[in-house]
Amino acid sequence: MTIEQDIAALRAELADLRAERAVRAVVMRYFRLCDTLGPDTSLDDLGLCFTRDALWEGRGRYRKAFGRHEGRDAIVAMLGSYAVPVAHFAMNAHFLSTETITIEGTTEGPEAAVGQWSMLQTSTYRDGRSDLRSAALTIRCAVEDGAWRISHFITENLFARDVDHWSDAAPISVPDVASKEPS
Repeated sequence: MTIEQDIAALRAELADLRAERAVRAVVMRYFRLCDTLGPDTSLDDLGLCFTRDALWEGRGRYRKAFGRHEGRDAIVAMLGSYAVPVAHFAMNAHFLSTETITIEGTTEGPEAAVGQWSMLQTSTYRDGRSDLRSAALTIRCAVEDGAWRISHFITENLFARDVDHWSDAAPISVPDVASKEPS
């Protein structure tokens, strides 16, 4: 390999790493906004997470619950229905794990990416019910107007379970080191 080829390979690898970081950032931005979704949430910011012609869809059990929404405006309208006039969630938290991101492109650079995650969601609703959910996520991203955005969001339920509540006044169990004598 020549030095020019080495440099080209390093540039391509760097471009892929930057694309992967940008994909992760837009996905995390989306979930941070979903975790605080309410009347004060900027739906414009939420919309900027998606390409203009994006597709958001639930699969399996989530197909009936969430449906399929085509285009940024339809996606924002669906998500916005959870925000106004009163927030649907009293508490909402998404936890993503088992991440894989595959970058797709040409010699010109990254053009698209597909990420897969396992998601755990803890929620308490404004009516006081709480649940724990898990989903398999497949999220396709593309560059639009110079920014990485979600172009196809797929969520498929893995399990769901009602819970009583998330936090209570029970003491937190910690070792009592003060009362132990050194050996």
